[in-house]
Amino acid sequence: MIIFHAPDILTTGMLPPEESHHCAKVLRMRAGDRIEAIDGRGNRIRAIITDADHRGVSVDIEEVVASPLPWTYDITVAVAPTKNMDRMEWLVEKLTEVGVSRIIPMVCKRSVRREVKIERLAKIAVSAAKQSLKSVVPEIMPATPLPQVIKTLGDEAQRFVAYCSDDVAPRGLLSRLSRPDTDTAIMIGPEGDFTPDEVEALIAADWVPVSLGDTRLRTETAALAACTTLHIVNQIMSKN
Repeated sequence: MIIFHAPDILTTGMLPPEESHHCAKVLRMRAGDRIEAIDGRGNRIRAIITDADHRGVSVDIEEVVASPLPWTYDITVAVAPTKNMDRMEWLVEKLTEVGVSRIIPMVCKRSVRREVKIERLAKIAVSAAKQSLKSVVPEIMPATPLPQVIKTLGDEAQRFVAYCSDDVAPRGLLSRLSRPDTDTAIMIGPEGDFTPDEVEALIAADWVPVSLGDTRLRTETAALAACTTLHIVNQIMSKN
């Protein structure tokens, strides 16, 4: 069954315009047809179409099933957007599939790309959530300067920054330093890496320097590897 994304369906009883067009015009669904939707906040909704208007499909809600993510911790990924926007879009898709709570495109001193189309990334996140059968869609934040990201994430229980060089401060392995079942922020720098003074500012703000292994990774690969590592640590520890 095709899944629709309708953030306000529980209060309006309607699909949003874009999803309504897809439902009524593209799929040619009609009154009496059953649909399934997610609100992006952890609810899966089963409903019957009552009015198949392509400008706003109305539904009668039959069932609301709580469908939160299968873990209790939040992961926030702050990552400098890649020069090639296709790679950033790929990253948003894959992070959504693996499971994160929030993605922050971050502007650093060596950033090549300083602006992103948030609406486009949000649509990719919605599509990936539906494809991977998730009822929770990660929040996509606007492009944010590094100093503001530090302030925004200052209350996260554990905060890690991954970079390439040990010249500023020694790095431990993320897989060994991460505590399970804990809200976590992970920061990945631009393709030219963080500057030494950026790393020093992060360490002063209690961000823990980490390595993701012995090989050099592209920005988008590093962000996905970090998120995957955090989930694996939690899965292993939860079984012990």
